[in-house]
Amino acid sequence: MDGDVLAVEAQGRHRYFRLAGAHVASLLEAMMVFSGDAAPPLRTGPRDPALRKARICYDHLAGEMGVRLFERMVQDRWLADDLSITTRGTAKLAEIGLSLADLPPSNRPMCRACLDWSQRRQHLAGRLGQAVLDRMLAQTWARRMPNSRVISFTPEGERRFNAWVG
Repeated sequence: MDGDVLAVEAQGRHRYFRLAGAHVASLLEAMMVFSGDAAPPLRTGPRDPALRKARICYDHLAGEMGVRLFERMVQDRWLADDLSITTRGTAKLAEIGLSLADLPPSNRPMCRACLDWSQRRQHLAGRLGQAVLDRMLAQTWARRMPNSRVISFTPEGERRFNAWVG
């Protein structure tokens, strides 16, 4: 880390290390030319495709679908840079029947980014992350598989999720 080769991101009791930038990745790839052995394929996160696609992380949606939702919320300005909910975000949440006024009061942050261990990108946590997942389950878009962290979307639920997220 002192040589700017690795960067670290702390999240709760975990620390996630990554390459400090594209310049380090390029250097490592260039050095592999001199290696006699082929590098094994890199596989991050869980091997189970269902876990990689959608799962529960504490009380919110994670995996490919959770990351996609968060990235769309940021990209389409449902969330401001400080992760506060914008007017556009309030309108998009209303499309699935979610009203911020109906959320119970709590000391928890409304929106928080949570690092996804399978995608190595952020997904939505906080009170809103919980409310969105709860709403998807209540609308039967998906269900939590018994004795598992897998969130299984129905074909119709996935279609509705995709239409909502875009």
